[in-house]
Amino acid sequence: MNKLLSKLPKVDSVLNDYKINEYLKETPRKIVVETIRRVIDLYRFRILKGELSEITYDEILEEIYRQLELSTRPSLRRVINATGTVIHTNLGRSPLSKSALEKIVEIGCRYNNLEYNLEEGKRGSRYSHVEDLLCNITGAEAAMVVNNNAAAVMLVLSTLAKGREVIVSRGQLVEIGGSFRVPLVMEQSGAILKEVGTTNRTHLHDYENAINENTAAILKVHQSNYRILGFTEEVDIESLIALSKKYNLPLVEDIGSGVFIDLSKYGLSYEPTVQNSVKKGVDVITFSGDKLLGGPQAGIIVGKKKYIDAMKKNQLTRALRIDKFTLAALEETLRLYLDEEKAVKEIPILNMLTISREVLKKRAQKLSRMIKKQISEDRVNVTIKMDFSTVGGGAMPLETIPTYVVALEPKRKRVEEVENELRKKEIPVIVRISKDVILLDVRTIFEDDYEVIVDNLNSIL
Repeated sequence: MNKLLSKLPKVDSVLNDYKINEYLKETPRKIVVETIRRVIDLYRFRILKGELSEITYDEILEEIYRQLELSTRPSLRRVINATGTVIHTNLGRSPLSKSALEKIVEIGCRYNNLEYNLEEGKRGSRYSHVEDLLCNITGAEAAMVVNNNAAAVMLVLSTLAKGREVIVSRGQLVEIGGSFRVPLVMEQSGAILKEVGTTNRTHLHDYENAINENTAAILKVHQSNYRILGFTEEVDIESLIALSKKYNLPLVEDIGSGVFIDLSKYGLSYEPTVQNSVKKGVDVITFSGDKLLGGPQAGIIVGKKKYIDAMKKNQLTRALRIDKFTLAALEETLRLYLDEEKAVKEIPILNMLTISREVLKKRAQKLSRMIKKQISEDRVNVTIKMDFSTVGGGAMPLETIPTYVVALEPKRKRVEEVENELRKKEIPVIVRISKDVILLDVRTIFEDDYEVIVDNLNSIL
């Protein structure tokens, strides 16, 4: 043990290493010194525990280099999504369009008119930058934006129903990602939850029987992340609109993903559009900006002007407001929707969902050829298969979309090892494993990522 301990290098001697000196040019000395000490201490600890029977100076240096690489990497990083889940909640949901990204850069590194009215030369409203666009696209009287859809629901209920009852079907009391539950969001708003019906069946008379002098609103929550199948019944939006008008109550609809385009035209299941709800007469509609809309994280509220104006005056609004970067990205994303063809082409999420099988097959063939060119058959077996992608992100929970995948069967390493190493690369590749085969779904892979994937695979295999 003493012999091994004596082999541990001193910090000063490691600092003289040529490669460490290269790190010092880019990395603060404090971080380099702390990393060296941490690695030496780790080896000392393992020696004292009897875990090591031999060590070398080069081995310790290699570990220091590795730890320095890790310590200088940003925590939030670009990854390659090869899973086939289009709106991947864990991988940042919707990638932004190039024009939205360019707008963020333009606005972010210069002063801007975030809250300044250029026409009148005085203080303006940050909501004005997107309100007209949202009204134009959806047909609503007014609109505003907060930082996410849970915040949107909370603001709506805080404004319309604080201290009073909101009627909602038991079958719509959903839990979304990260254990955020609709009942708890409602509780935080100050509204009183009034559950009606059962988990699988709710009738119109359930709503009507629950209305009393303390009722402030009726809430309908779109089942965007699950489906109840079998013996079920729920009240359609038209009947709820008629009921709300009969009792002079606002009807609030949390539509979830917030789609502006009828995706059934492109072979997908029908998902209720925001425009449809506005046209039918729903008073207030809330939805996300970073799901099927394909923009930045945001909670968008559209509807009747008298309700939206009241929300803008709510003190909670300041705590939930969005910043200049979100506004810049959202405005640019919304502008693309003024031309549906352009939106489908340039908004990545829409493009991935509507891309043809023929194009996917060609992409799979291209990626397969690139892998085979770099990696020999004795290291990996590469084939192209038909498979299925999913929409993800709490949207269209039962929807699967035919796709093409590049299937990899490593010859010298276990599939789990390869998946683990791909995940730990400088640009991580997140894959899907099925029946001991690694699948690369080209639907969610950008073509300029192919080379990175090939290089990563080549170094691992």
